[in-house]
Amino acid sequence: MTETPDLVRADGRTPDALRDVVIERGWSAHAEGSALISFGNTKVLCTASFTNGVPRWMTGKGKGWVTAEYAMLPRSTNTRNDRESVKGRIGGRTHEISRLIGRSLRAVVDMKALGENTIQIDCDVLQADGGTRTAAITGAYVALADAIEWAREKRFIAQKATPLIDTVSAVSVGIIDGTPMLDLAYVEDVRAETDMNVVATGRGLFVEVQGTAEGAPFDRRELDQLLDLALAGTTELASVQREVLTASLDAGASA
Repeated sequence: MTETPDLVRADGRTPDALRDVVIERGWSAHAEGSALISFGNTKVLCTASFTNGVPRWMTGKGKGWVTAEYAMLPRSTNTRNDRESVKGRIGGRTHEISRLIGRSLRAVVDMKALGENTIQIDCDVLQADGGTRTAAITGAYVALADAIEWAREKRFIAQKATPLIDTVSAVSVGIIDGTPMLDLAYVEDVRAETDMNVVATGRGLFVEVQGTAEGAPFDRRELDQLLDLALAGTTELASVQREVLTASLDAGASA
């Protein structure tokens, strides 16, 4: 990657720095697992609801199911948007992100170890400033982990079972004025020449890479730079997740 030590972004970060990441674990008093996650000014509430049993089409297969839904509150952006439920249809972007979150979480879950149980993840964007889908995936993992431990305590999941086989997190990267940058805020995202969302496990394995040239096409060298930058970011996010999950739930946790 081109060295740009003197380059400072609008919010004071260097190109390879994440925004301030804060995860408030156990934010909801009612959900089996929950986390309010902040990537800078982007804030997403992630809840995990546990059900003993699976959809009818999975009954008897000895496997569980993890699925997700994503939504943005009407005033999560600088202008009010109508609720999609009021419009009478779910938008294509919402469907896409919901499926992405579900795929990302299922990539690190052993469905046989989960047993015939279902965990529904809901990710609601309270405030958007770029990176809502990546924040949702990162926070949803923490909510999922707590829901699984709740189910273990209630003996819906075997005590020695290990449904979670790794962590998973996500981050955005992009090229702005020729410089690769990590974790784009909205003002950066809208002017990026190349924009990419990367989902990766704690071991550094890719779950999904969504990349688009908004301006000029990018070459293999630039792609490698962005992937290296993203993996450095997801490695740091995995560390935050582990730190939060090992802290006392009663005391709360942040990073």
